[in-house]
Amino acid sequence: MTIQSVNRALDILFLYTSTEPKLGITEISKLLGLTKPTVHGLVQTLAKRGFLHQDAETRKYSLGLKIHELGSILSGTLKINQLGEGPAYRLANSTNHMVRIAIWDQNEILVTFNGIPGHKAATYQQLGPRVPAYCSASGKAVLSKLPRKKISNYLKETTLTPYTTKTITKTARLIRELEKANKKGYAEDHEEYLPGLFCISTAILDRSGSPYAAISVSGGIKFFSNPQLDDIAQKMIETAAEISRSMGYFQQATPL
Repeated sequence: MTIQSVNRALDILFLYTSTEPKLGITEISKLLGLTKPTVHGLVQTLAKRGFLHQDAETRKYSLGLKIHELGSILSGTLKINQLGEGPAYRLANSTNHMVRIAIWDQNEILVTFNGIPGHKAATYQQLGPRVPAYCSASGKAVLSKLPRKKISNYLKETTLTPYTTKTITKTARLIRELEKANKKGYAEDHEEYLPGLFCISTAILDRSGSPYAAISVSGGIKFFSNPQLDDIAQKMIETAAEISRSMGYFQQATPL
């Protein structure tokens, strides 16, 4: 059984994106096909509870701080963050590069941890951004470890929308990228989601051996010409294996 008012309130929250951070009552009404009085009542309730915030000047609503508060609680209590914080932070310091952990969620990649080299404490108390899997190193790292049927289903359900001029939008080429990642042990992102951002990433496995998350190392325009790239990639792979073991995954020895 579903509660209509709860569903409608969630529908309102889901309207907000990085490109649509503020919405008015009329806009929400049109987008959801609801009457203005209905939307007004729902929005007022969400605002009173801190899930929405009204701008005094424009009278439009944006997401409230309660969303961030709940996200921080979730991020801090995620098992992958609790177990991966130490190894990921050591990787950031040893490579002198930003390290992120991201989980596979609803066919997308959601960043849950940010490790900044040189900091005395890990900085994982934040969820996001959420990134399409096909144009991120972490997403491709997870996809490369999925069974072929799941990859096929993902490609059928996903439109390969370009985010930059480097985004892979051809299915055949993406499949070749996944095969390459599976062979090398890590996936690459050459400005495919954000201009100027280059990443490598490898999957983190859960107890069953399924790709649950990924760890990535990122840098600027000279990242892939770094003579230490192979060493950085190897450290990243070893860190992913360490976190996978903490998650309960133990690779079976190959019989002779």
